[in-house]
Amino acid sequence: MQDAIRINDRYTVARFAPTGGAIRQAADEGYRSIVNLKTPDEKQELPPAEEGQIVREHGLSYVHHPVAGENLSNETVDWFRELVEEIPGPVLVHCASGKRSGALVMMHMAVQEGLSGQQAIEKAASLGFECDTPQLEGFVRKYVERRTAV
Repeated sequence: MQDAIRINDRYTVARFAPTGGAIRQAADEGYRSIVNLKTPDEKQELPPAEEGQIVREHGLSYVHHPVAGENLSNETVDWFRELVEEIPGPVLVHCASGKRSGALVMMHMAVQEGLSGQQAIEKAASLGFECDTPQLEGFVRKYVERRTAV
């Protein structure tokens, strides 16, 4: 899938909100679930209800849970981590640009792999994700450090 970053066999982050054609392609490529993190305030080329209908028509599971970047919290990331473990994989996660979805997937993977906060930032950067604000970088680093220490 073009303009998507495959994290591992289970998770891929799309750097775009998929259209009907991209959803069809995702199904053809073997994805079993799509997670949409776009908020109602964002431009909706394909409204969530319509996206969900198309996803389900192609036999995939669909979850729409809006996550605003400025409202990122430990609880939001914890919820995301639980959700993506429960739905069938492989999972395609998207928002509008891939920043939020990339951050959430990378935090999940970093904790699963026992990485430090710094290692999580470095791994994300090596895959093409960057924390574009000091606040996001600090949040990612602290979240991973707290959850990995548990």
